[in-house]
Amino acid sequence: MPIKGNQFRSNSFKEDNQPDSPVSKGPFGGKKPQRERPVKQSAERLPLFDLRDGRAIKILGLFFLVLSVFFLIAFTSYLFTWQQDQSYVSKANGGWGNLFKTTKELLENGVNNPMVDNWLGKFGALLSNQFIFEWFGIASFLFVFVFFIIGYRLLFKIRLFSVSKMLAYTFFGIVFISVTIGFFHAFIIDYPHFLEGNFGFWTNRLLAAQVGQSGTGFILIFLALTVLIIAYNIDFKLPARKEKLAPMAGVDEVAPEPVELVEEEPSLPVEWPRNGNRVKDMLAAQDVVTHVEPLKQQPLTQNPIFHEPVVLKPDVTHEPEEETEIPLTIAGERPNPIMNIEKSDDDKAKSLVEQFGTYDHKLELSGYKLPPLSLLEEYGTGKIAVNSEELEANKNKIVETLNHYNIEIDKIKATIGPTVTLYEIIPAPGVRISKIKNLEDDIALSLAALGIRIIAPMPGKGTIGIEVPNQNPEMVSMRSVLATEKWQNNTMDLPIALGKTISNEVFIADLAKMPHLLVAGATGQGKSVGINAILVSLLYKKHPAELKFVLVDPKKVELTLFRKIERHFLAKLPDEADAIITDTKKVVNTLNSLCIEMDQRYDLLKDAQVRNLKEYNAKFVNRKISDPEKHRYLPFIVLVIDEFADLMMTAGKEVEQPIARIAQLARAVGIHLVIATQRPSVNVITGTIKANFPARLAFRVLSKIDSRTILDAGGADQLIGRGDMLLSTGSDLIRLQCAFVDTPEVERISDFIGNQRGYPSAMFLPEYVGEGEAGSSAKDFDPDDRDPMFEDAARLIVLHQQGSTSLIQRKMKLGYNRAGRIIDQLEAAGIVGPFEGSKARDVLYPDEYSLERHLETLQKPRD
Repeated sequence: MPIKGNQFRSNSFKEDNQPDSPVSKGPFGGKKPQRERPVKQSAERLPLFDLRDGRAIKILGLFFLVLSVFFLIAFTSYLFTWQQDQSYVSKANGGWGNLFKTTKELLENGVNNPMVDNWLGKFGALLSNQFIFEWFGIASFLFVFVFFIIGYRLLFKIRLFSVSKMLAYTFFGIVFISVTIGFFHAFIIDYPHFLEGNFGFWTNRLLAAQVGQSGTGFILIFLALTVLIIAYNIDFKLPARKEKLAPMAGVDEVAPEPVELVEEEPSLPVEWPRNGNRVKDMLAAQDVVTHVEPLKQQPLTQNPIFHEPVVLKPDVTHEPEEETEIPLTIAGERPNPIMNIEKSDDDKAKSLVEQFGTYDHKLELSGYKLPPLSLLEEYGTGKIAVNSEELEANKNKIVETLNHYNIEIDKIKATIGPTVTLYEIIPAPGVRISKIKNLEDDIALSLAALGIRIIAPMPGKGTIGIEVPNQNPEMVSMRSVLATEKWQNNTMDLPIALGKTISNEVFIADLAKMPHLLVAGATGQGKSVGINAILVSLLYKKHPAELKFVLVDPKKVELTLFRKIERHFLAKLPDEADAIITDTKKVVNTLNSLCIEMDQRYDLLKDAQVRNLKEYNAKFVNRKISDPEKHRYLPFIVLVIDEFADLMMTAGKEVEQPIARIAQLARAVGIHLVIATQRPSVNVITGTIKANFPARLAFRVLSKIDSRTILDAGGADQLIGRGDMLLSTGSDLIRLQCAFVDTPEVERISDFIGNQRGYPSAMFLPEYVGEGEAGSSAKDFDPDDRDPMFEDAARLIVLHQQGSTSLIQRKMKLGYNRAGRIIDQLEAAGIVGPFEGSKARDVLYPDEYSLERHLETLQKPRD
């Protein structure tokens, strides 16, 4: 039966006015005992050491650490004092039985020196003699390593090595070292066998009796090679041909750095059935805790890009072979038609790949290392703690509020997230959803909580969701997100780790498929942290050859932390000194320059006969493009604008037009936008911009109008702030807790990348001359003031029939300023045409002969 409202009223009346009654009814009609102030009882109770309690684990870890130090001191002392202590520890004189004997008894048993010299006394001497002399020799020092690793893992909850693998390798190492030392010791001198211990000594005696000394040596070599193959999967190959795998001079091999993965454990929903009394048994006695434990598997490599072999770029381009002409020796005889068939493009590409290998776009920075996770901080406890009393109280208040308005429900369940708990209710048949939706403020009043949001109905479910903030929200650190297997194994083109969902699952989005992101939120609600999280995510996954940033920061202070990675990841205009753009006029020029870059990329895609950037780069890497001189590897470009409202106020249409054009067309050529603003009004986020930004990220805003402006739906005004956000991807609206990355972490990441070898400069965008600057290009140059390389540049331009500054820079190895002056002089001399925006300048002379005649006429006035 559905829940009746009068039951709630009668039950609450009994609880308030009949305190002596031993039993009262619960909200679902069942009987439950009254509570006896559990907080006071728990405060008087002494702490108990339970196996599930963290204190017992920490004490055990501390014990192993102390034990490792004790073993280390005792073993080290034994190496120097074993001769003096030999009489005391000898089995013939009592051994371990001497530990509790008096000096008189020791002298009667034949112990010459009853006072031992070991640094840790009698127990240390006996323990060291047992491990080193009686058992495994100096290989016993590996026990110190084992105890230290286990203690460090239990005490600090940090896994340095896999425990199972460490135990296996250490056990083999102890046995192997003991036997190997015993093998070589037998050849050198007849000396007491404390180096190999009794185990190594007698094992060698046994093996020598069975297979001889040579057979024992072969067995040891076999075991050593077997372990190397198991541990490192060593390949035994003959040396490769020099012309195919020549090592690159000056490039050291970079070993991959292991990353400890943490398993993200989603929060399991807690259900209250219609006839249930209280929370499930798992919540009755303890808090609901979602633990984040490390995966018990082999760690993945953090930096998979370095597994590829380094392939040298060929110095000489491979030209297709000419056709072989076969003379006709007999009249009427035809040559073999098979000999005249030209190779197809695929065959040519295969032959080039076989000869030179695939094109390696990372070759120039082959030693680049991705940032390690140790640069990030671990905030919070890594677990979600919501006690059963809080869940029960919130559930009772929700049900009571609904019963006050005669709304009956069949079932309610809770899903616990980092900052918000989702209560899903199934209303009784006949209940109108709009009636529950209108009670949003009443439920918020009864729960005395900020940020109540009602989802009616929930997409894909037959339930109504009520999101209630937790009393003690848990911070989500960027390190906990990037250390998960879901992040390490993702194959997205531009992955961004946004945070965790309401069910405690890591949420990773692909910026390349969004394809542009609009971020909005009031001041102080986490917008800048969200931008940093997006940038840090990309820096942890991409190589500098695969990604470039164009950063626009009108506030001049938010993105300055990334200035140190200019030579690795940033792109700018050629004549700009600072890669991070802060001036509004330079922003307009940069946006128009990106439009030119977009048009040039589409020309390259058209010439390569592909449809998007991914296909183009794959074809270029596999050398399937017929004219590689005109083409290049194209990295992704991400334009980040931190405060878009300021640009719209100062520039307006000059900014809106190129941004709308990039948003409409640039997805296929790998140019993506991330635009942030704190004022999502209609005059800032216009209809043209909103139409091309299907993905919107909203932090807490101040009004429902702002929420509808950014999301086309309400809810952003009900968020609780501090990284609480809503992501709209067109049809779905997902509530997330943004991953937190602090300023010192960003500085450490920028320093780590900036201290590595980078490119000579930032990536240069195509040159763009604004309308006000077009007339400033001088048309009349003094012939005596021409550049010394003027004529060489003119011949180069005519030879390639391409009038561009970048061609002169590339071929003549000149700087941008000098190349720009030369192109202006060529225009003034009538060799190239005027600047025409995205198009290349026209070359006015078709061949070198006509050019030389023209250059002679230019030289006559000088004579």
